[in-house]
Amino acid sequence: MHVSNHPLWLVGFRPFFTLACLAGMLLPVLWALIFSGHLPAPESPFTSVQWHAHEMFFGFGWAVLGGFLLTSTKNWVNIRGYHGLALMWLAAAWIIERIGMSFGGTWSMPLFLLVNNLFLGSIIAMLLWTLIRHRNQDSYRDNAFFMVLLPAFLVAKYLMLAGGDFTAGYSMAIALFRLAFLVMLERTLTGFMKAAFQAQILRHPVLDMAIKLLGLLLVIEFVLPRALTAAISLLLATLLAIRFFYWKPQLAFRRIDVGIMYVGYLAIVGQLLIEALGHVMSFVWVGSVSVHLFTFGAMGCVIPAMIIRISKGHTGRKVVFEGHDRAILYIMLGALIVRIAAPQIAPAGYLVWIYLSATCWLVAFGLLAWRTVPMLLQPRIDGREH
Repeated sequence: MHVSNHPLWLVGFRPFFTLACLAGMLLPVLWALIFSGHLPAPESPFTSVQWHAHEMFFGFGWAVLGGFLLTSTKNWVNIRGYHGLALMWLAAAWIIERIGMSFGGTWSMPLFLLVNNLFLGSIIAMLLWTLIRHRNQDSYRDNAFFMVLLPAFLVAKYLMLAGGDFTAGYSMAIALFRLAFLVMLERTLTGFMKAAFQAQILRHPVLDMAIKLLGLLLVIEFVLPRALTAAISLLLATLLAIRFFYWKPQLAFRRIDVGIMYVGYLAIVGQLLIEALGHVMSFVWVGSVSVHLFTFGAMGCVIPAMIIRISKGHTGRKVVFEGHDRAILYIMLGALIVRIAAPQIAPAGYLVWIYLSATCWLVAFGLLAWRTVPMLLQPRIDGREH
């Protein structure tokens, strides 16, 4: 078998969920060791905090988002999708970017920017080509949001790397991931609730569109007046909260595999409220609560459940959350509590909470890798090719 025909290279989720598990295991632990002074800071033109932020969004986050979109876009427009050498190139570019971000501090800026945009530039071009070329057969008309969202990630990355405004790029990256999660949760929870509980949840076109448009507007919050971004954040949080109660959470929380998606939804609401109130009131939080509520609450809780579901379903297996799968989700819920709530109660132990939350990621994503990577390396069990 030629290496490009190996099962790993048949569909986008296979290599990138493998890389996401690796990144989820290692990046938080590396950061904890750097933060505590046990490891030297990466050889990068940025502070170690900026390196950590970039790698969690564009390393871990984009391994997940890339794997998800490479798989879902082909299904949305009903085509074969990228495979073989195209996926090998993207995976290699992702790895090269991680090397560049950690060891490229002495490189010339043109070389540094080239290496650190190979992956994102390539995958966004490929995804946009799929969506634009096959627009007429796209099953989701609101994929227009992805046509705006995807190139905007390149702007956010440029601002973080070379644009001289890391804070603006960082703010933009959070808003873009938040919008991607809002679109994804809207689409998936409708099906999950129907499958798990035979329940219909509210889908109102005007409300759904207002939520996505407000989320899109917050992508440029760094150029808007603070009072306006506070108002937009508060309005978006309010609309999301209203919709939440119509999405039957009392049912969803009966099952961890569905309930954890609702935890991610609530984390987005909480993050928006903290951002809104932070613009007009002075709160004293221990640690970066707003961003970590999103990264631990939305990304950290939703992503493992999504990886389990997609890895099983798209390899021909029945989507059932077994004991180890549920344990992964409970560990990530623990990580959320340890990283957000514990420092507010016992701030003196801040470094302990950093270590403990990073250890939760190591254990959870290690378990996730043990559970899913063997599936990703083998052919589908139902005899289908991809």
